[in-house]
Amino acid sequence: MGNLLKVLTREIENYPHFFLDFENAQPTEGEHEVWNQVNSVLQDSESILTGLQAYKGAGQEIRDAIQNPNDMSLQERAWNSVCPLVIKLKKFYSFSLRLEDALKSLLESLTCPPLTPTQHLEREQALAKQFAEILHFTLRFDELKVCYTQINTPALPHCELTEDCLDVLMQMRIPAIQNDFSYYRRTISRNRINNMNLDIENEVNNEMANRMSLFYAEATPMLKTLSTATTNFVTENKTLPLENTTDCLSTMASVCKVMLETPEYSSRFSSEDTLLFCMRVMVGVIILYDHVHPNGAFTKSSKIDMKGCIKVLKDQPADNVEGLLNALKFTTKHLNDESTPKNIRTMLQ
Repeated sequence: MGNLLKVLTREIENYPHFFLDFENAQPTEGEHEVWNQVNSVLQDSESILTGLQAYKGAGQEIRDAIQNPNDMSLQERAWNSVCPLVIKLKKFYSFSLRLEDALKSLLESLTCPPLTPTQHLEREQALAKQFAEILHFTLRFDELKVCYTQINTPALPHCELTEDCLDVLMQMRIPAIQNDFSYYRRTISRNRINNMNLDIENEVNNEMANRMSLFYAEATPMLKTLSTATTNFVTENKTLPLENTTDCLSTMASVCKVMLETPEYSSRFSSEDTLLFCMRVMVGVIILYDHVHPNGAFTKSSKIDMKGCIKVLKDQPADNVEGLLNALKFTTKHLNDESTPKNIRTMLQ
């Protein structure tokens, strides 16, 4: 406990020694049950990202079919192109539901009495690492989703959530994922293609299609899922003080910030990728905190040092953090509140 307090208070006489081991933390006996449950979800996360990165919409096939409504070969070609994509989109959506359950399990473990959230994070580092891995996955998924919900824009194959990327996307009439899915729903409802793989409705019925449509309509669907899940966790656990959840988030943000800005800690990472991992986690917990705490993360009374966190990001190479800074700008809830200090807004301009 003392070591973590040193990290958070940055006492000069007692140089901080607490290190949240994002690379090597292993579950203790008491963590194993929850860790195994969450691990069964996380072990599929890379395949989800790979699938999204490889996603190629059926934009050309759909345009050909729409422009030639009487050419049944083009109708069939478009339909056969869209159906496997819809199955893939269902897989991504279903994974978000599994991720939501995993997050709730971790929050239950990391906020339950009698330990404080700070004690939980220090003693249950394997669960803290899994919490971090969920946040890391979430931001990566949403960055890819932003960049791949587009029609034939090869100039932006690997962009993050940059302003240039957002400007281009704002000019798009129909993003690729929504375009594919809209064509699927229109075709199903009109039943224009008789007996052509319509058994796909057993996989994606109307109710599932409605839920998927709402999910993909979000600019950052995974982050929205986690924000809603965290808010619901607080609402559903009325006997658990709100501070238990917000303190868990603010402590994680503070520890990440200190590890990033303190060479003694950052030098212990064996890979530079862990630095980016740590930055993503810091931004992710800030966003969750901002959605869950009634006053948000940006007020002077916030337990998160927003000025320090933003400075840590800005001290990194611009290519590594532009997407993260824009995530703070575009996906937080309270940044533009009157209670947000002007210097914080200026830092994010």
